[in-house]
Amino acid sequence: MTAQTLSPTPRPSARLTPWDFWGRILVVPYLLVFVVFVLYPVCYGLWLARHPQSYVDLFNDPIFFRSALNTLVFLVVGINIKMMVALVLSGFFVTQRWWIKIVAALFILPWAVPSIPTILSVRFMLNPEWGIINSAIFRWTGIDGPNWLNDPTLALTFAMLMHIWKSLPFWTLILVSARLAIPSEQYEAASVDGATQWQKFKFITWPSMRSIYLTSTILSMIWTLGDFNSVYLLTGGGPADLTHVLATLGIRYLRLDQVDLAMASIVVALPFVLPLVYFMMKRLSK
Repeated sequence: MTAQTLSPTPRPSARLTPWDFWGRILVVPYLLVFVVFVLYPVCYGLWLARHPQSYVDLFNDPIFFRSALNTLVFLVVGINIKMMVALVLSGFFVTQRWWIKIVAALFILPWAVPSIPTILSVRFMLNPEWGIINSAIFRWTGIDGPNWLNDPTLALTFAMLMHIWKSLPFWTLILVSARLAIPSEQYEAASVDGATQWQKFKFITWPSMRSIYLTSTILSMIWTLGDFNSVYLLTGGGPADLTHVLATLGIRYLRLDQVDLAMASIVVALPFVLPLVYFMMKRLSK
């Protein structure tokens, strides 16, 4: 063996290259923002919600169970209606006609415009005294219209409709993209075999879109759990705090100067969120 063969392998230099140095410098602002605006508020909220008595008081409040039920209605009824309508509309918007592009441009406007002025405008329209809807009812029939937001069932229904109307264009576009990814040759072959539109959907469209549809549904549920605007701006949680959901319940307790209950209501919402996140990550991992 030569002396060159027996010589030890030189260790890599411990000095940072300029690329590594600036890479770490540029990561620092992100870490500071994450610690200050994400990690610290979460940890502080969990610290405020650490007292067991807060959860006893929360469970003794009948408004909490009504809010949990409203949240469940939002997730089971509202989300499924929204996604089924988006699935139907996605089949309409993939039709090759020139006027459909104009309709699609108008259809996307609810998602594009800001939420706050839109929801407040709908609230003004539903006003029982000077709202445009009751004014039209009185002008056409001579009778007073109902007090739309003073009935808990009607108020919650309008809040769900507001949520569906606002977010429906986004999920429709997602499903339109999924439809456009299906090879047109499959539909042409099915037409040659004499398949009906329902058979094309059952054996071609749905198997190709099932995964993205279920993933979108789970993701929509996660986002809806944090939807504050649709309920709070339209009904304010009323009447009599009967239309609150878990996303707005914390604000009710903050207005009552019950910070510990506000944080406890957020922690209690985790059983709704964590299973959805788990199934979401499990589907994405596949």
